[in-house]
Amino acid sequence: MSDSLHNVSRNLRVVSLCTIISRVLGLLRDQAMGAIFGAGPILDSFTVAFRLPNLARVLLGEGALTTAFLPVFVKELNVEGRESAARMTWAVFVVLMAVLCGGVLVAEGLLWGVGLVFELSEQAKLLRNLTALLLPYVILICLAAQLSAVLNALGRFLWPALVPVVLNIAWLAALWGLVPLWPDATSQIYVTALVVVIAGGFQLLFPLPVLTHYGFGYRSDWRAALDRVWKISHDMLPVVVGLSITQINAVLDSLIAWGFTQPAGGGPLMPLPGSPSYPLTAGTATALYLGQRLYQFPLGVFGVALGTVLFPLLTAHAQRGETDKLRADLSLGVRLVLAIGIPASVGLMLVAHPLSTLFFQYGKFDAEAARQTGDMIACYGSGVWAYCGLLILQRGFYAVGDRLTPMYVGLGALLLNVVLNVSLIWPLGGRGLALSTALVAAIQCLVTAWLLQRRVGSLLWSEIAVTLTKTAIAVGAMAAV
Repeated sequence: MSDSLHNVSRNLRVVSLCTIISRVLGLLRDQAMGAIFGAGPILDSFTVAFRLPNLARVLLGEGALTTAFLPVFVKELNVEGRESAARMTWAVFVVLMAVLCGGVLVAEGLLWGVGLVFELSEQAKLLRNLTALLLPYVILICLAAQLSAVLNALGRFLWPALVPVVLNIAWLAALWGLVPLWPDATSQIYVTALVVVIAGGFQLLFPLPVLTHYGFGYRSDWRAALDRVWKISHDMLPVVVGLSITQINAVLDSLIAWGFTQPAGGGPLMPLPGSPSYPLTAGTATALYLGQRLYQFPLGVFGVALGTVLFPLLTAHAQRGETDKLRADLSLGVRLVLAIGIPASVGLMLVAHPLSTLFFQYGKFDAEAARQTGDMIACYGSGVWAYCGLLILQRGFYAVGDRLTPMYVGLGALLLNVVLNVSLIWPLGGRGLALSTALVAAIQCLVTAWLLQRRVGSLLWSEIAVTLTKTAIAVGAMAAV
């Protein structure tokens, strides 16, 4: 076994195991949320409100910050030494904290301003209040992600992979022990949101002792490294756009689901003659959220874990000019994605409804809500291979310093998803939203692979074809059974 494959395999096992623990706890958490609140307006509002901090977690914790930060950090560590790299770490931390605090304050003001300008329905007020309450979590989880990125760059993958576990443990403890102390569902959902923010504080504190142990404790002279912060900031914007498209599409799905759900009082979509009816019913936003949670299980356990482990290797190869090794590791990543991602996609499609019933049909979460969630699992699940593939292929561009190509491809994918959402929502309902996201991810993945080959050369397609053939045979046998 080559050194690269050995390192990838070892670190992938560590990250995947921690991710499995986190995802299992997350499923228990979502199961408890569904049982307590049911698939209705309250849980719909919470799932939409949680989208912004969750998007920030995915982008910074699993993508953009690490991708922009890691090459600069590795160069600083190798050329200038550990002390200079530590100063840069804390310069990034302080600047990021200032930017996030300012952004959250502005967002809070806008949210409360909406209530002064417009007369909001009770559900709209609940959505606004929950969003305002959850916004500080953005600050905490993004700062925790930045510290985790340092540990990833040092090859210490265990502690960053455990950070999400902290949130799920706190959330579950609150649902089982604290939330039932309040008498009504509205109070209970506010308590849940508050616990999420408090858990974010623990997530931020979690990596600090480990960083200090490895010599990266706080440096008061961080201002000396501000010039590198601007470099990271400059690199980060296109990376955020490139890596965020699938997540933004999922957020758009939820917003459209919330906005196009028929209100309790009924009525047409717009107060105009001949206006179409609302295409969706209450609970669609919750079903979309839970459907995304199920497809994110294999995505997190394998796709995110593989991208986290592989990117430092790709970056090192690119900085040393080792193009052959870069292509070999990219090809390895694609083959692993095909071998795991395609069976995961087919498997989720085949067992979507039994999974939904098993995991979620408890308490106030009834059979119809479970059926609707199963539809979303099947539609989103069809794209697991593409979601995983994008995490590898985009990092190939970032490793060689090309941050614009994935951004342009992503913007095209975003536009296509909006068109498909509007086209499919009436004939297919909520399934149209999930299916359009999966279809767009597949197109984005194939286009990205074609452009990456033009950038770095062949990805060893003969070996990829062998893996694809073996995978197709195995999947056929699995489906037949």
